[in-house]
Amino acid sequence: MPYVTVNGVKLFHTDTGAGAPVLFLHGWGTSGRVWDAQVADLAPDHRVVTVDCRGCGRSEHPPTGNTTRTNVEDVLALIAHLDLDKPLLVGSSLGATFALETALRAPEHVAGVVSISGPGYWPSQGMAGALRSLISSLTTDRAATVADWVPKWFGPAAPVGLVRQTVRQILESGHFIDELFTEAMSHDPREAVTGMRVPVAYLHGRHDTEIPLEVSRTLAALTPYGTFHVIEQAGHMAHQEQPATVNSLLRATLDSLATEALHQS
Repeated sequence: MPYVTVNGVKLFHTDTGAGAPVLFLHGWGTSGRVWDAQVADLAPDHRVVTVDCRGCGRSEHPPTGNTTRTNVEDVLALIAHLDLDKPLLVGSSLGATFALETALRAPEHVAGVVSISGPGYWPSQGMAGALRSLISSLTTDRAATVADWVPKWFGPAAPVGLVRQTVRQILESGHFIDELFTEAMSHDPREAVTGMRVPVAYLHGRHDTEIPLEVSRTLAALTPYGTFHVIEQAGHMAHQEQPATVNSLLRATLDSLATEALHQS
């Protein structure tokens, strides 16, 4: 069934293929549909799971309780419910925050993490004022604010249709996801990732105007098994803008994890 209830919230998910598991976590306001190109590439030889996070897409939209902690609890509950054996967690934007925090909280249940343009410490250090203004604008005129902001997420090579799709998904999700922005203004994982026990690949679009490249570069340097990769010709949504490049890096990460598992067996 595409729905599962975890922590009192009904979540929509897809579960395709067989093999080493990969769990994809989308960013603010979008849905599991943003991973279509990754599912198509990986499902022939991997078990690929996408989820619409609480408050987003086809999942239930609870009026309160949409925080990093509750999303991490949702991820762990989904891993347990689907009996995923140490999946690779792949997260984009705020989904990368959820992936990193899940790995920090329960590394025994995670093989590794791929962070795509994760916000890291930037909301609390470089954009707190901008976030306050954004929250206010979303309250005043959500449709106009989203329509003006979302095109800036994408690099120059992105198909125009991606902007329209993304705007539509965010407006369908509604205002209950805005709580995540308020929380992000105090989030700083730099100290925590120095104790990360699983490998993390940090991917970042060269033309990302939302989160500076240096954020992922810094976190990669602080993470014991961290690597850093720049995705050329991509903005904040590299997995949709440059799917072939991202898919190749995902496969390289999965191959590395498989090799490491063989060495440990």
